[in-house]
Amino acid sequence: MFLVDKPYVSDFFKNTVKDNSIPVVATAVSKRCNLFEGTELLSEEKAVEKAGSFENLIIYTTSENSIEWISKHLASTGLPEKIELFKNKVKFRRLIRSLFPDFYFKEVNLNDLNKISFGELPLPFIIKPAVGFFSMGVYKVSNVEEWHTTVESINAEMKQVENLYPEEVLDGSSFIIEECINGEEYAVDAYFNAEGEPVILGILKHTFASDDDVSDRVYTTSKNIIESNLEEFTGFLSALGTLAGVKKFPVHIELRRNEKGRILPIEVNPMRFGGWCTTADLTFHAFGFNPYLYFYLQKKPAWKNVLEGKEGILFSIVVLDNSTGVDGEKITSFNYDMLLDQFEKPLELRKIDFKEYPVFGFLFAETREENFAELKRILDSDLKGFITVG
Repeated sequence: MFLVDKPYVSDFFKNTVKDNSIPVVATAVSKRCNLFEGTELLSEEKAVEKAGSFENLIIYTTSENSIEWISKHLASTGLPEKIELFKNKVKFRRLIRSLFPDFYFKEVNLNDLNKISFGELPLPFIIKPAVGFFSMGVYKVSNVEEWHTTVESINAEMKQVENLYPEEVLDGSSFIIEECINGEEYAVDAYFNAEGEPVILGILKHTFASDDDVSDRVYTTSKNIIESNLEEFTGFLSALGTLAGVKKFPVHIELRRNEKGRILPIEVNPMRFGGWCTTADLTFHAFGFNPYLYFYLQKKPAWKNVLEGKEGILFSIVVLDNSTGVDGEKITSFNYDMLLDQFEKPLELRKIDFKEYPVFGFLFAETREENFAELKRILDSDLKGFITVG
């Protein structure tokens, strides 16, 4: 069974569950997600009853907001504890300590940030909520001056977003400070099958505007990105799955390969692929198979066949986060037509209510490798040129 929730459910996902008779739990929120007529709905009572035979159950969520429902209704299955292993970044670091015994991390309460002995921290370092989402509250600190500014920014940001997501998704009361992981960053959609073996459904490279950039602006997949990383990432996931003991479990993993070629995980997001129905939908645009359906049916992509004929093409997600410095309430419009004109082959544009969420939308685009400049241009943009302020 699948769970849907805010902030966004794509038409592609809605068609997937309807056309393949995948049961969707009829929560109060699901009724406001505009699922298509003919979708098979499962009452919450039936869903809880069905979860009693958890060994044969396959669960997927479009949003981490659904973790709250799972924690409340499926406590007896042991699933909430598995989710917490990954969702809580401190518990995750403890889980994988045997793989990375020298990795520095420290938990600290929000109210204690000003009490930290800065000289004891490794520079540079990353600070982020122990339970977080969507780069909210994530900062890179390289010196004591940046630290003071960061503490002020964190306190202001946590007040701004404190009611935007459930505590199971974003909890600003506790933070993790950890050593900075340098190197190329990737996002991986995968699941662990009934035997606990990893199956990778997509690999995207996360491109940054600079060394200090921690935003989610551009993610790109291609034949070369998949082929260059598939075997190595599968091996890492196998080790991770053994430690966690998870089966029939979908994940969205962010990791980096450092200058020595070693893979280090940044975080593992449980029970879903990329948020806002992004990465799995792009995989279908790019390679023609449906990751949601592959997980539901426990299928494995035939990557050699899937990648045939995809040479020299980049498929990207452009996250149009509000980086303008202008509060969404003061913005009257965003010029989406001007945005589309900057791309040679837009595949899909999703407009988001930027007054409710700090993002203008998501763009899926196809780009020739020799035209990477169009991705670099939007990567460097603060998007001010696209907005009108009232």
